[in-house]
Amino acid sequence: MDFYALIIGTEILNKRREDKHFEFLSSELIKYGHTLKASLVIYDDPNLIISTLIWLDSLPNAVVFSFGGIGSTPDDHTRQAAATALRDGVLYVNEEAKKIITDTLGERAYPYAINMANMPKNSKLIENHFNKMPAFSLDDKFFFMPGFPEMSHPMILDILPKLDIEKRKIYRHTLTALCKESDLIPIMEIMPESIELSSLPKIYSDGPRVTLSIASSNINEANASFDKFIKFLENSDIRYALRDEY
Repeated sequence: MDFYALIIGTEILNKRREDKHFEFLSSELIKYGHTLKASLVIYDDPNLIISTLIWLDSLPNAVVFSFGGIGSTPDDHTRQAAATALRDGVLYVNEEAKKIITDTLGERAYPYAINMANMPKNSKLIENHFNKMPAFSLDDKFFFMPGFPEMSHPMILDILPKLDIEKRKIYRHTLTALCKESDLIPIMEIMPESIELSSLPKIYSDGPRVTLSIASSNINEANASFDKFIKFLENSDIRYALRDEY
């Protein structure tokens, strides 16, 4: 599975609100040994939402957590966009959702809140522990949730255990080398593609440094690759300091 966050919110892009979803979802996925493949923050524009969903649907292994735009106000476009991008373009009354909304709100469900029962064809409900207004999913691939963290984050905690995610343990080694990033290119070029490799250069008053990270779900591969880096640094007379390891 490749995991994606789709955060729909003009108010985030214009800095009226701060995103909370990326940090939360990333932290929860780490518990399974996974990371987000991408996190997208997009404007509340119907055509943009539709085109983004179509693209995400074209990715065979994508699991998408979408936040925002499923309320009952005119600026909430995600329901219709999901129906257009992933179904037949029609919103249908989900009778189960309708009952939940009317049982919860009574007469206050009309004339607006009841519209939250309108969903794309064959939607599955996602329970909302906060105020009972249900969210929905499609094909166990797209999970459409409210933009409010207090509503959507408990939903994430419900969804992840049901996805049959293959748990992985990640073995990571980190060091800081006192050199330029370009000095490490020869050894970086021969690292296996299966290794997660990152280098973060920074220039200090006393010279350049590079924080290097090597990770793999295979402990032997992680150890062997890191040992190659250590040997390269020592053979090149580059000073380094080991960092955290897990």
